[in-house]
Order: sequence, then structure tokens, then C-alpha cells
Amino acid sequence: MRIADLNERNFYEIEAIKNNWSLRELQRQYDTALYTRLALSKNKKEVISLGQKGQIIEKNKDLIKDPYILEFLGLPDKNFYSESDLEQKLIDKLEHFLLELGNGFTFVARQKRITFDERHFKVDLVFYNRILKCFVLIDLKIGELKHQDIGQMQMYVNYFDREVKLDDENKTIGIILCQDKSESVVRYTLPENNEQIFASKYLTVLPSEKDLIQIIENQ
Repeated sequence: MRIADLNERNFYEIEAIKNNWSLRELQRQYDTALYTRLALSKNKKEVISLGQKGQIIEKNKDLIKDPYILEFLGLPDKNFYSESDLEQKLIDKLEHFLLELGNGFTFVARQKRITFDERHFKVDLVFYNRILKCFVLIDLKIGELKHQDIGQMQMYVNYFDREVKLDDENKTIGIILCQDKSESVVRYTLPENNEQIFASKYLTVLPSEKDLIQIIENQ
């Protein structure tokens, strides 16, 4: 009741009922400014819809947050940790990570091996989204995103589309979670009509809403 903005308050009420959030889960979503993260990437009409209907997932981009808030991992900001450390923490806190990912996600595999031409590759995390009926691949990157990382994810997505997904399932989505990224590198590496591969930053500490808005607006 302390949320002054009516659209924002309605959004959290709808999402709490729809997702059966506990009070603790609701508090966490509010603290991580879920509404703000979603609203800042939408036009005025879509923001009003958030307050009326909650989060509606109709297309691939509706699944994506940027940034993702991973404060529940307990990893110190800017201190050294490896990609395998990050992956293990996400598995250990899988319930929390699923909550941060959003609606409809189910866990499929970690370090999923794919093989062709006698070469082996491993996808860090594989999920399935029941709403969009598609696989969601997540690759974890420490440091700044490189164009080679995007090319690697494109290969994973192509493989799943051609060898794993069923005919009645939709195209695979790939999400690269990185500490930092250049929007220009992402834009010029991916095709203009890209709807499958997304690069999002992750934060390991909880920012203030003001800082979060600045982070998103600077992207």
C-alpha cells in the first residue's frame, strides 16, 4: 500500500497473485525494481498495460530483462570469481534464479554437451519456457562481452533449432549474461531482425532504484 504510483501497485498485486508470491518474494521483486526494469524498456501504452494486466509474454523479447539482479548469490561486486563459480552459485540458488528469470521457466540441464565433427561444446545452462514453448539457452561471461561470445551463442541456438527442438516448438532463445557489454558490439554483430539472441548485464549487488534507472538509461 506504500507504493504511490497506481500502475506500479496494480502490477505487483497482479504478479503476486498470478505467481503465488510469498510476502518475502514480493518484497524481493519490489526491492529489485522489477516494474521499473520492465517499464523503462516499454512505450507509454505498454507501461499502462503493465498496470492493467501485469507482465504479458507474447514474444521473445518479453522474456528478457536488462539488467538481471543476482544479489541472492552473495557474490561480492567487482571481486574475482570464475564463470564456473557463478554457474555453481546459480544452480545452488536455482529457485531464486527461476524467480528472477520470470514466468514459465523450467530447468533442463547445466553444461549441456553438443557434439559435431568430433568436437564437443557445452552450453552453460538450458531452460525451457512453457509459455513461449521454446528452449532458452544461457551462457555466462565474466567481464566484457566480445563478438566471439555472440557468435558462439548463435551456434548453440542454431544447433538446438536444427537438432533438438520439435516441429511444434518455437525457435530457441539465447541469453548471454555478462558483467559489461558494448551496445555497438551487440548491434553490429547481430542481424537487424534478430529475435533470438540477447545480451544482458547482471548485477551481483542490489542497486538503488535511482542507480538502476541510470544503468538502464546509459545502455
